[in-house]
Amino acid sequence: MSFGFVAFHYPAPEHVEEFVAECHQAAEAMRRQPGFVSVGVWVIPDGDAVVTTGAFESEEAFRATADLAREMGATPEGLSDLEVRPREVHFLASR
Repeated sequence: MSFGFVAFHYPAPEHVEEFVAECHQAAEAMRRQPGFVSVGVWVIPDGDAVVTTGAFESEEAFRATADLAREMGATPEGLSDLEVRPREVHFLASR
């Protein structure tokens, strides 16, 4: 069963570019992990939110990649120093 996520992040306006750069760094690290399928970094046109997406071959592959992301300072949950409100994360499973 494939596993994925969609996360809405709310960086402060003055930190959007820095936040997006950090997301791309995390995405590059994810691409090298076993079970990785795809990742995306999107900015809502008005700049109010950054949306990240990820797809993996399994939940186990996602969990291993999430552990790597935590080591880099990125987490699928919580709030970074650049965000002004907690992110919204939705996990997805294919059926």
